[in-house]
Order: sequence, then C-alpha cells, then structure tokens
Amino acid sequence: MIAVTLKRDTIKIALKRFRNFTIKEKKQALGWNLLGGGLLGFNWFLFIYVVNQVNVQTASYAYLICPIITSMFSFVLLRENASWAQLIAMLLCLVGCALYYISDPNNLLFAFLIALSYALFLISQKKNQFFDKFTTLIVQLITVFILAVPYYILRVFHFPTDAVFYLFTGIIALFFTIIPLYMNLYALQGVAASTVGILIYINPIISFLLSVYYFNEPIHWLQILAYILIAISIVIFNIKTLIKIGR
Repeated sequence: MIAVTLKRDTIKIALKRFRNFTIKEKKQALGWNLLGGGLLGFNWFLFIYVVNQVNVQTASYAYLICPIITSMFSFVLLRENASWAQLIAMLLCLVGCALYYISDPNNLLFAFLIALSYALFLISQKKNQFFDKFTTLIVQLITVFILAVPYYILRVFHFPTDAVFYLFTGIIALFFTIIPLYMNLYALQGVAASTVGILIYINPIISFLLSVYYFNEPIHWLQILAYILIAISIVIFNIKTLIKIGR
C-alpha cells in the first residue's frame, strides 16, 4: 500500500496503458504477471519452509542448481546464444552440483522444486515486458499476498505484538527481498537471462558460508569441492565481462 501511494502516478500510467491494449495483449499481460507472481510465491513459501523445517544447506543447494536450469532454459526457450566458454562453465556447474548431490542426496526434491520455480520465474519475466518493472513487481507481490491468504484462514493466526518483530520483518522485506527483486527484474531488461541466472550463484555461496560458520551445520569435503568448481565456472562464464572491467 505504501509503494502504491508513493508511486501513484506510475500506477495510473500503467492502468491507462493497459486499457489501450488489445484483448490479446490484455490476456498476455495478465497471464505473464499472474504466472510470475504464482511462481514467485511458490518459490518463497517453499524456500521459507525448507530453511525452517529442513536445513539451510538444502536451500543453498537449491540456488546452486537454479542458475544451471535458468541458463539452459534461456538457451533452449529464449534462443539466446552461448559461447564455448559458457557451455564449458555450465558443464562444470553440473559436475559441481553432482558432487554436492553425492555428498548429500537427501531432500533433493525440495531443492529441485525451489530451483525450478525461480528459474521459470526468471525466464517468464524476460517475456513480461508489458509494464514498467515497478508496476510488474507490485502486481506480483499482490498475487503472492493473495496466495498466502488461505494459509492464515485455515490456521489460527494471531498478529505479533512485539515491535521488534515488525522492525526485522520490514528490514528483511525491503532490503533483502523487494530491492533485490526489483534490481533483478530491472536487469532482465538489458541483460541476457543466462547471465542473470549464472550470477545467482552468489546467493548459495553466501548461504553455504552462513550454514557452516553461523548455523554450525556439518559439511562434507565433496561440498567444499563442489563450491570451488562453481566459483571457477562463474569466472569462466563471465570471462569476457571480467576482462572488459579489468581494462
């Protein structure tokens, strides 16, 4: 509600643009935005469940394999070109993920569903160019909220009274969810989905470090080797960009 109030003019422009769409364009706009919101909601809800009920490393592994799925989908579905270096990097990622699976084969289904839902979300948003990214984000967040309502209806829910709860919830929602998601959607306007996908590896690397050093979860030497291979693949995949930055 706060975002809608602050960006009222932007929302009005988006609504005016929507009214001028043809019937086919209206169906496509609604379809892509609702699909994105549904995939995002499923991804968030499952991720929260895995982090709280399974373990952090499973959630980390999900985003470890997510960029591979995203990159593969972008090359197959979006017909994006891939260089030999990128193909080698993707193969190296597959090897790393396979090693990780050997070290911890449990809970693979959870990890795969999290990865698949976010990969499909990224691919779908590459096609979703009907509105500005702020409006798109608002529509998708509303969709996520609607999907969450049945949970609170079926379960007895009491609003927390502790102010600290709302403080940390606001910080997490703004700085670790909404802003990164908006930047991600904005990047998809001018960056190949495969590149955005491969950069998601930063997320599981940080999560993996937190699971080991903060949550004190056990670690296998194959997992360490897997992350080393993933780090090398990131460098190989983005070698041209890194060379340009170096110059």
